[in-house]
Amino acid sequence: MSHLPSDQAVNLLGMMLRMRRLEEQVIHFAEDHEGLIRGHFHVYIGQEAAGAAACAALRRDDYVYTTHRNHAHVVAKGGDMGRTLAEIIGRANGYCKGRAGTFHVAAPDLGILHTSAIVGGCLPLAAGTAYASKIQGNGRATVVFFGDGAMEEGVFYETMNISQLWGLPVIFYMENNAVQPGERAGRGSPTSEHSAKALSDVPRAFSMDTHVVDGTDLEAVYDLASGLVEKTRRGEGPFFIESRTSRWPGNYGNFPNSVGGDTDINWVWSPASAPEAVRKWEELSDPVMLYARKLLDRKAINRESLIELDERVRREVEEAAKFALDGPLPPAEAAVEYAYA
Repeated sequence: MSHLPSDQAVNLLGMMLRMRRLEEQVIHFAEDHEGLIRGHFHVYIGQEAAGAAACAALRRDDYVYTTHRNHAHVVAKGGDMGRTLAEIIGRANGYCKGRAGTFHVAAPDLGILHTSAIVGGCLPLAAGTAYASKIQGNGRATVVFFGDGAMEEGVFYETMNISQLWGLPVIFYMENNAVQPGERAGRGSPTSEHSAKALSDVPRAFSMDTHVVDGTDLEAVYDLASGLVEKTRRGEGPFFIESRTSRWPGNYGNFPNSVGGDTDINWVWSPASAPEAVRKWEELSDPVMLYARKLLDRKAINRESLIELDERVRREVEEAAKFALDGPLPPAEAAVEYAYA
């Protein structure tokens, strides 16, 4: 695995910081405001390297499908943070005019045609655009993100089977966020909900080209995703990736909560200063911290520049949050617009 050029590496670190700060802002929307987010929500904290690297390997016109943890994928594909946050809180200046909310942010102009919070819901849709790309010969890649829980659904098996039979140009990107730190680079592991000895054995049963990657290692993910995307453009595929990450402590409750507070960039060089609730995770499993330390060690960035980068990202997210909060709610009389029967 080769190191990324310094400018590209720093840009991707900045993207991960945008993803992190945006999701922290979503938690602030929920915790600091009354009734601003109506209903459940999920965040992508701890999986930023996986989404940022995979999306960096794509063109703007490539397709991305995602799940209930969709906010950061939209940003990683080039989405506007203000419009994303506005959609999350149901404002008319959001990507879907306030009708999608936190679970279903979509941005068709970025190739994100649909987002589904239904477990496994986006899998057959992704196969559909891959089939269209194959018929049209347009060289577009389709990447569909989903969690390990989707592998318990019947639609997963149907989609895997038809994609392999038809040789569709699609990358199935399974994000397994329940892996212990020392096991992330392993072959794969079983879960209590699946009888397979390893989750990666399941796609192999369909004779699908299957890869396991440490999802906290941005450069490993980028190398793998870039190679597979180019293969899909040549008419090869499908492919399966198991991206292995260790769950952020704030994601263990019924709702995400800001255990340990917002990420402090000083934890990069002083992990012992992190609150006890997140200290071990920040040191061993946080993809943002891990990559920042790598870039400091390589002298691709220095401490002052890293602090400046984080401050710049914080200002961007503050402006995006203001844009969202200042946005109007959709008028009641427009409730049935964009509805079809």
